[in-house]
Amino acid sequence: MNRPTDTRTDQAPADPGVTDDLLAAQPIGYWSGLVHTAVTERLRDAMAGIDVTQPQYWVVNCVHGGPDAPSREEVVSRLTPLADGPHEITRVVDQLTHRGWLRIDAGQRLHLTDAGEAARVRVRALATEVRAVVHEGISDAEYVAALKVLRRMAANVEGASAQG
Repeated sequence: MNRPTDTRTDQAPADPGVTDDLLAAQPIGYWSGLVHTAVTERLRDAMAGIDVTQPQYWVVNCVHGGPDAPSREEVVSRLTPLADGPHEITRVVDQLTHRGWLRIDAGQRLHLTDAGEAARVRVRALATEVRAVVHEGISDAEYVAALKVLRRMAANVEGASAQG
């Protein structure tokens, strides 16, 4: 007798109260969206308490993070996929320049000022605190496994989109 090779699980409606034995049928879009929203809101609320936005944090990290100072265009190109709109990062660069956290050199490259570096360090510490709350009760191995699964799901969907 041949065993069926299709082991797909039927999709169930999203149910935040579902028991562990029924989780395999839950929609990933619901759960990943729930986590995304909860984590983003928690982080943005914490950052608002020190008058910083998440996109501002992205920009200071991006400017700080490489061996060479990036141009405005490089920062905008790198961060726009994360942003809420196509002009948000350009505005943030302007805000941070006005605030005195960024300076633009003669070659049109962006650099953190001392105030910008101090803010980056302060926000990084805050983000680390929020990360600890998010990761409470989750081992590094569990976290890595979850990210590998999400990365594979994204690749599966992207591959299916490219094919058809």
